[in-house]
Amino acid sequence: METPRDLDENTLAEAWAYLQAHADAGIAMRPNAYRLAFADPEFMARRDTRGIRIQLELLKPDVDQQEQGIENTVVVFGSARFSSPETAQSMLDAARLDNNPQALKVAERHMRNAHYYELARQFGHLVATHSAALPERERLYICTGGGPGIMEAANRGAHEAGALTVGLNIALPHEQEANRYVTPSLSFKFHYFAVRKMHFMMRAKAMVAFPGGFGTLDELFEVITLVQTRKSSPVPIVLFGKDYWRRLINMDVMVEEGAVSEVDLNLFHLTDDPQEAWDTIQAFYKL
Repeated sequence: METPRDLDENTLAEAWAYLQAHADAGIAMRPNAYRLAFADPEFMARRDTRGIRIQLELLKPDVDQQEQGIENTVVVFGSARFSSPETAQSMLDAARLDNNPQALKVAERHMRNAHYYELARQFGHLVATHSAALPERERLYICTGGGPGIMEAANRGAHEAGALTVGLNIALPHEQEANRYVTPSLSFKFHYFAVRKMHFMMRAKAMVAFPGGFGTLDELFEVITLVQTRKSSPVPIVLFGKDYWRRLINMDVMVEEGAVSEVDLNLFHLTDDPQEAWDTIQAFYKL
């Protein structure tokens, strides 16, 4: 005789098998009132069910990380467009071979920024190496947006040290896959930026922002605002790349104009050195 649990599992299996059969056959799903609600793509994609989708997107990565012992993370932001030194060198060699001035200009920029990739890789390795000696519940894990560039570099450094690494990817119009250094069971994909940013903060014990674009700025200033307004517990916020950040944003202007208090500039620390970035985090927690 089947137990209630067996019946539940059979019902779930049948519902998903029905969906899979349609997908495998390339048959478009049509609205069906008799279909189980959770297995009805048209219903789940309605505007009315947005709250349910947000709940699921919040719950799934949280449950999976709890089950794998991910309690504390160091979140690394930065440009997805910065190449590794080896990739940048290949681009430069190809541009020189083709004698293409425009391609050469782009390749030289990639070479110039490739050192940030290497420094992010070193930082990820530092965090993972130190954490390996800590009790499991106290370990710090590198968490990134899961994409290429700086995100890949930080995941790569931790992966090369033998650590688990987390990737919180986002569905974009130009499809983006998780980088290969994210632990597969900790590679998550989000539809909602807001929920993704919540997950960055939920386990973050530190934020490290390397040079980046609009996405990096969005995530960085969200964190600074949450800490400044005490909506979030204080965490060390490190801006990596002094020259970049000082050229990009003149924080002193905000103080001069009274937009922020001078003490607010203490919310973050500028550095160019992976060890100094890690020392800043260690000092904050007295590790």
